[in-house]
Amino acid sequence: MLSVELHAHSELSYDGRDPVELLLEQAEAVGLDALAVTDHDEIEASLSAAAAAREYGLVGIPGMEVSSAAGHVLALGVEELVPAGLPFDETLEYIRDLGGIAVVPHPFQSSRHGVAAHVTREQLASADAIEVYNSRLLTGRANRQAERFAETHGLPKTAGSDAHIAEMVGQAVTEVDAYHRSAEGILDAVQEGRTTVVGKRTPWFISVQQFGGGVTRRLRSMLPW
Repeated sequence: MLSVELHAHSELSYDGRDPVELLLEQAEAVGLDALAVTDHDEIEASLSAAAAAREYGLVGIPGMEVSSAAGHVLALGVEELVPAGLPFDETLEYIRDLGGIAVVPHPFQSSRHGVAAHVTREQLASADAIEVYNSRLLTGRANRQAERFAETHGLPKTAGSDAHIAEMVGQAVTEVDAYHRSAEGILDAVQEGRTTVVGKRTPWFISVQQFGGGVTRRLRSMLPW
């Protein structure tokens, strides 16, 4: 079993703080086997992290968190930018055309761009996997909804820290029964449902700090100077 972080953000995300080197150091320090950096509508930092991962004893998984018209979708295993703003179905198709898999994060939390309020249950069930444990949720209700949905529809389950600061990498991980210790082996196992989710909730005060820091950084990025 490999311990994999499938949802983490670097400073390239508008609401992220740290460079990929700190994320990789944290992943190594907490004993992870693999890391996917999934920045919002950006991929360059993820490609850099995937290329450097071996230096930290990790498998690097390239990817990003795509802002579809319906909400957020994790594109894992892609090495090209997936355009934002496409309809949900087209976003999934685009990810697969690039050789990746489409995982829906925090689907039942509309305040964080979960897609469930904007797509049919059939559309949601067409994803390759559902993130059923996101450590940044303040209550467990949305996680439980996601887990029930995945079980009802026979969908693979993942977990993710949704870390926006390096210290939170590894709060929630997907344990993957992969046949090969590689990005392809891990993603094949996820798609085939050979996963177990493990995690703990991000402390509420850190969630508040991450949110507040993200708002501040986003406002600064919009200033003309």
